[in-house]
Amino acid sequence: MKKDIHPQYKTAKVTCSCGNAFEVGSTVDEINVEICSACHPFFTGKEKLMDAAGRVDKFRARQEAAEKFKAAKVKKES
Repeated sequence: MKKDIHPQYKTAKVTCSCGNAFEVGSTVDEINVEICSACHPFFTGKEKLMDAAGRVDKFRARQEAAEKFKAAKVKKES
């Protein structure tokens, strides 16, 4: 290996938005993450609703509008 071209490998502190903190080996001093194994639904087994509110309602509204359009089109052709 060449000297003085590789980054320094050190212990880094990882901080999650849920408040969990742990240490890993890395070339940076601090790492901030949004979700970790302590709060991720796959690892905890608990359902966590992420910002998905309104998606189903928007889908249903589009479906209803499409059905109304089809009904109006069929009625107009008759």
